[in-house]
Amino acid sequence: MVVSKESLIQVCQFLKSVEGGEYNFLTDETAVDYPKRDKRFEVVYHLYSFRRNDRLRLKVLAGEGEKIPSVVSVWPTANWLEREVYDMFGIEYEGHPDLRRILLPDEWVGHPLRKDYDILRQDDAWVQANLHIKSGQ
Repeated sequence: MVVSKESLIQVCQFLKSVEGGEYNFLTDETAVDYPKRDKRFEVVYHLYSFRRNDRLRLKVLAGEGEKIPSVVSVWPTANWLEREVYDMFGIEYEGHPDLRRILLPDEWVGHPLRKDYDILRQDDAWVQANLHIKSGQ
């Protein structure tokens, strides 16, 4: 199901309710990068309902530099998942309690899971400053 970022929180709250299917577990949150689209990113939420033993995939489209509302208030597990998406894709979450990198060093330049991030590229300045070696790439 694709929803607008403006209605994301309301839809998530409804889906978590009894009437909405009791999707009370956010199993994963990730993103997909389509660099040629106006709305470059799809933020993807994987939801699970224990009562119904059912899964639902929810998507929100976002353009470069667009902020997405944080769903931490609905599913606390989103805290770490949103940090991972921020770190790897550079997507920012409005209202997130602690949005900072989780996998890469704070000083790292770039977001490795974007399609325009060269697979052989490293942050040469970070490697030199912190590992005191010349990058092998």
